[in-house]
Amino acid sequence: MQEFTQRLFSELQNALPGADALPKAQLQAALESVVRRMDLVSRADFDAQAAVLARTRARLEALEAQVSQLEGNIDPSDSAR
Repeated sequence: MQEFTQRLFSELQNALPGADALPKAQLQAALESVVRRMDLVSRADFDAQAAVLARTRARLEALEAQVSQLEGNIDPSDSAR
């Protein structure tokens, strides 16, 4: 998170005229506070969850295919009993 706020601070300095006059420590602390309150996840966490979702989706598709196959194997005359 500190790397993110450092990059954000650097971008602010580049984008705002006279940003060099801003108190660096206070501004960085304020940025870190704002970022901490945001509901952000790291790229690694996002990628891990995306992989879990992909595996779950593949498993669901396999189970749906299996259910369809089993439904196709049911003898309609057996359901009359």
